Amino acid sequence: MAQHWQELIPIDRYLVTSNGLLHEYDRKVLTFLYQPLIGSTCLSLYMTLWAELDENKLWSESSTHHLLMNLLSVNLKDIYEARLSLEGIGLLKTYVKSDETGRSFIYELYPPLNPEQFFLDGMLNIYLYRKIGKNHFARLKRFFSIAKKPLDEDYLEVTRAFQDVFASAIPGSLQYMQEHAEDLGAESNQEFIGRLDQKPIQINTNTFDFELLMAGLNESLVPPKALTKKVKDVISNLAFLYGISPIEMKNFILGAINEKDEIDIEDLRKGARDWYQFENYDQLPSLINRTQPAVHQVQVTEPKTQEEKLIRYYETTPPIVIFKELSGGVEPSAANLKILEEIMIKYKLPPGVVNVLIEVVLRKTDMKFTKGFVESIASHWARLKIKTVKEAMEAARKEERGFQESKKTGKSTKQKPIRTEVLPDWFDDSGKASVKAETKDQNTELEAKKRAIEEKLKAFRK
Repeated sequence: MAQHWQELIPIDRYLVTSNGLLHEYDRKVLTFLYQPLIGSTCLSLYMTLWAELDENKLWSESSTHHLLMNLLSVNLKDIYEARLSLEGIGLLKTYVKSDETGRSFIYELYPPLNPEQFFLDGMLNIYLYRKIGKNHFARLKRFFSIAKKPLDEDYLEVTRAFQDVFASAIPGSLQYMQEHAEDLGAESNQEFIGRLDQKPIQINTNTFDFELLMAGLNESLVPPKALTKKVKDVISNLAFLYGISPIEMKNFILGAINEKDEIDIEDLRKGARDWYQFENYDQLPSLINRTQPAVHQVQVTEPKTQEEKLIRYYETTPPIVIFKELSGGVEPSAANLKILEEIMIKYKLPPGVVNVLIEVVLRKTDMKFTKGFVESIASHWARLKIKTVKEAMEAARKEERGFQESKKTGKSTKQKPIRTEVLPDWFDDSGKASVKAETKDQNTELEAKKRAIEEKLKAFRK
């Protein structure tokens, strides 16, 4: 997977345009509704690109990304990652052209959803509620709402219709306009200044297995015609939002079918939301990357070695799944989930790196997941700016080698060992499982015990 420096360099030029006029009110929507989800760097990038557009104009002058780095006081990697976030949430589209003079980009800004669209979105509103809490969410709803003006029943509407006020067109003029219809549109290579309503976030329906879903539904109960395009769009969004499989989705659809053999979308949403909250201790999902972002994935070709396969697994699996599998299928507690979310937000560790951290902590602490120990590793890796799975695994190996060396030289005599550690098999450069025992006795009996434990560990991991 390409790194940011393969996608973008400081001398690359860019132009800014917008998909219609951006209004001053959009700034409040972006600040209070979008910023909690995408962060301040993304908001700053959007606002800076917006500022490059002259008032009532849709195109900026050409600039280099080096200028953008100076304006934002951030590095190119942060700009690239912020750009991807803006693209993902529907605020930006990017176009690129390469020729003999170099590479140039067009950044097309899209307006945010209006407040009503946002609060009724079904995805973004859920993420915002989870991020800021019930009280602040209610406060923002009040901020973006106004009291309805009561209309006294004694008032009668006397508004005139168009035909009551204006006379009909003169036939000659109407015939002329029909014969010269091309005069009505904008000039060649131009378009009228305006703005279309922004479309809500929509997950691609190809990401959900509708064939498997239909195979599990009885046509006598849910006819195929009930799965309209709108319903499929909602199903795709709910599946992504709550991590619902086609088999699980079947139950929510059966609960949302009405007497007209139609799927009630609100009942479908409520069923999925209630199920998720029941399964996750009354919590709602947060807007955290479910798997390692593509920009931080290091596998370019099909993984071949065991370590490459493990890296790929960590890159494509959510931390909550890793935690559950390493815990023997036991669901993580509410406290465990809170720790995981905090380290991903507070220390900005990508999900793949968190997966490595989870295995290291659970192996070294007899399957305990204490906040203090987790944060000590997380803060260290954050200072090292670790972003990839491979970097995290190497940091864990290096730390373990340093610990073993310090024990040999007697520098760690004041430190009390946590336990006899059973470390992940990737700690050894050879790729084989390794059992580290805190003892100085190297006799034959101990070696035999180590081999036996090694075989058990191999069987366990399989």
